[in-house]
Amino acid sequence: MIPLFHTPISRRTALRGLGVSLSLPLLEAMSPRSVHAAPSTYQPLLKSGTQPAARAIFCYVSNGVNILEWMPESKGKGYTLSPTLETLKEHRANFSVLTGLGHPHSTGGHSGGDTWLTGAHLRAVPGKDYTNTISVDQVIAEKIGAKTRFPSLEISDMSGTGGAGHSHTLAFDRNGTPLPAENSPQRLFERLFVPDDAASREATLKRYAEKRSILDDVLGEARALDKKLGRSDQTKLAEYLASVRETELRVQRQVEWVDVPKSKIDPQGLQLNSKPGDSHDRPMWLDVMLEISYLAFVTDATRVITFEWAREAGGFGIGGENHHELSHHGGDPGMLTKLAAVDRGYLSRLNRFLTFLQSTDEGGRSMLDHTMIVYGSGMNSGPGGEHSPKNLPLIVAGGAAWGLKHGQHIAHDPEKHPPLSNVLLSVAQKMGAETDKFSDSTGEFSDLM
Repeated sequence: MIPLFHTPISRRTALRGLGVSLSLPLLEAMSPRSVHAAPSTYQPLLKSGTQPAARAIFCYVSNGVNILEWMPESKGKGYTLSPTLETLKEHRANFSVLTGLGHPHSTGGHSGGDTWLTGAHLRAVPGKDYTNTISVDQVIAEKIGAKTRFPSLEISDMSGTGGAGHSHTLAFDRNGTPLPAENSPQRLFERLFVPDDAASREATLKRYAEKRSILDDVLGEARALDKKLGRSDQTKLAEYLASVRETELRVQRQVEWVDVPKSKIDPQGLQLNSKPGDSHDRPMWLDVMLEISYLAFVTDATRVITFEWAREAGGFGIGGENHHELSHHGGDPGMLTKLAAVDRGYLSRLNRFLTFLQSTDEGGRSMLDHTMIVYGSGMNSGPGGEHSPKNLPLIVAGGAAWGLKHGQHIAHDPEKHPPLSNVLLSVAQKMGAETDKFSDSTGEFSDLM
């Protein structure tokens, strides 16, 4: 509810009568007016500020979808949009619906966010309850990350990394270690666009010098230790050292960019105070995070983004609905109706983002033609509410400049499907990662080409 007061009332306000004073509870009207987010008025730019480049954003919705209203009944180019996908009808020519794909090694359930971009079998290592692998965004970042100030951006509705099996991030490094995500629009905007002052610059250089010294010592001791270890321990040490080297590279990148000015962006119209956990703010929070993602691409601050719209086994619908509870619908018609409404609400935000990209010219084409959007979930909340890793809901949009062909429903038999990793491999290749293998892929996903 948006308060009617233009000026907040005092938190000391009391009701007084007959000599009695009653303190009021904390009311919304006692909060500063500015903290209540309003629908975004931010408009896309007419022209991009950078040269055309391949970009990718991976957008994840938790808890699956109402698959009964998501799945189109027909296939191919002439397919009929399903009731849920009608939300994207104005962009029909700019996206493809992929059905029947999944992660063969995933166990399903609410660990889908952990495996959506890795395809990992989380219990593949004997004696360990959880072992993840590198996510496709980080495969891309390893190849092209040096071209931008930020090799990748990680966004989520909950900050940090979360816990194993219920991560707050979609991104995992070469050792399967989760990369922390940001959930504050204000902090994300400042990180991308607010210039560092002299003190911040000196602090960055000081941290670099200190970390470089520590890393040198660690590497020196590790080389001496390696000669005393057995083969198994040598392998573990090698994995650890790979992580140390990655840390060293990230620290080095900070220094390389410390004197490069950040792009200047006017925050006017951006709802930077929106909160992901507030039912009133939620649609505005999604919009502003997508707007900041758009601006990160426009300014070439990064070319790869992961955005977990809600954490698995939790999260809200766009209007604050208990999304997790609805995913356990057990076939109940009322719950399925509400779940479909959540799905359409999410797609309405995706539709707006696609419009932003399509409205911005970049080298004679739209930014949407240069940007690949992968949208979906890591579990299928099927007809009975089962949480399956098969037949995952998936949309791929944009990227026409890089050869992606859309306006089609690409359907596969869920029991005989190519792995979702084939799609991820194809996106990575289009982004410049020269590899013919990712996770359990069997080849590129030629149906999109």
